[in-house]
Amino acid sequence: MNLFFLPSRNIALTIPVMLVTGFIAGLYLNTSFLKDYILLVTVLIMIYPTMIGFKTNEIINTSHTRLLLAASVINFILVPLLAYVLGVVFLLRDPQLFAGLAIASLLPTSNMTIAFTHFGRGNIPAAVKLTVISLVFGSLLAPWYLYIMVGGYIEINVLAMLQTVSMVIFLPLFMGITTYNIILKKYTREEFENTVKPYLPALSAWGMVYVIFTGISTNAHTIVSKPGLLLVSLMVWVFFYAFNYMISIKAGRRYFNRQDSVTLVFGTVLRNLAISIGLAATAFGVTAAFMVSLAFLFQGQSAAWFVRLNEKYNILPEDSADLRIKTN
Repeated sequence: MNLFFLPSRNIALTIPVMLVTGFIAGLYLNTSFLKDYILLVTVLIMIYPTMIGFKTNEIINTSHTRLLLAASVINFILVPLLAYVLGVVFLLRDPQLFAGLAIASLLPTSNMTIAFTHFGRGNIPAAVKLTVISLVFGSLLAPWYLYIMVGGYIEINVLAMLQTVSMVIFLPLFMGITTYNIILKKYTREEFENTVKPYLPALSAWGMVYVIFTGISTNAHTIVSKPGLLLVSLMVWVFFYAFNYMISIKAGRRYFNRQDSVTLVFGTVLRNLAISIGLAATAFGVTAAFMVSLAFLFQGQSAAWFVRLNEKYNILPEDSADLRIKTN
């Protein structure tokens, strides 16, 4: 059990270790055969467990409308625009890397959003709703956005892309909802949360380990021959997250109270990297998946630091929006 839970409990350490291990293995071993199992691992091991317990009723819930609207503008207009600019400026030498960046920019929020909203004392019900809605809308919009963003540099068949999205996202979603309903016939919701749910992120983490190892190992020789691409890719992610934080913090300070501001930040900065890496690998190949895997180096750590800095320096001041409304 300790081995099974090891990656999920030590994700900040697991990802760099797998990147280094995969890189070394790729230099001396032929790991290309691992790509043949990317789709299977992505659907059944990495994404399917995250869909068990998916709250479909949150889609039709009409609460938190203003917050959800602001998050949607940032997630589906400003962030893709940011990714497009960064991709055109820095990644045109390798459009596969551009595609990985684009995919990550189009699939916002994950369970990390809910977790860090809790750590930051944000609006958790709004975070849950935002996570559900963003996954559905992001999945539907992704093929069309990808065609606009990278279609001029990579051949994209929108119909084939829709089929890939259905396979990688909607099939596991259907399986997850069905599985959850079956589980509830044997367990109560509380028993599911305490008995079954803790195992699901651990299983998903092992799928992520496989995809990251495959992505880095099969790109090891490319990295050695073009080390500048790795440095540029890392720099792009630094810019991506830095600008994303700036946008969401500014919007939160101006229009929302502290709780909703925390939810807005983590609902727009944190991307659904687990699904992004799976979709990138199946739709564009391991190079695109490698680009997404690099984001793991920044996302969790930056969110943890934001929680600490916000508590210490009040980056999102208490009741800032309320005070402005009273003043006006």
